[in-house]
Amino acid sequence: MNRLVLITASVTLVAFAVLAQEPVVGTWKTQVGTTAAIDECAQGYCITMKTGNSAGKRIGTFQGSNGNFTGTIVEPESKKTFTGVLTLSGDTVHMRGCTMKVICVSLIWTRL
Repeated sequence: MNRLVLITASVTLVAFAVLAQEPVVGTWKTQVGTTAAIDECAQGYCITMKTGNSAGKRIGTFQGSNGNFTGTIVEPESKKTFTGVLTLSGDTVHMRGCTMKVICVSLIWTRL
């Protein structure tokens, strides 16, 4: 009986942890075919490249909730920092950011 209670409590805690996690957390395919991970971090959420020339490098941070976020992302090749917004729509992340308020880019990533 005690074992059943312990198993039930463990399953319940895991379920609550999954539900509490922001849907933006996960692994994403970038427009250029590389893979990036979005995870919770001290700054809110962090983007770390998983594949490609920048694998292992943190390229962005952002804050927010309910599918709407703001933050910064560094384009790995040019090293330019873009400030902007990230919105989550189902299994798609849309990012729009600008550097020096002149050069703006839009990105679309899909969940893996």
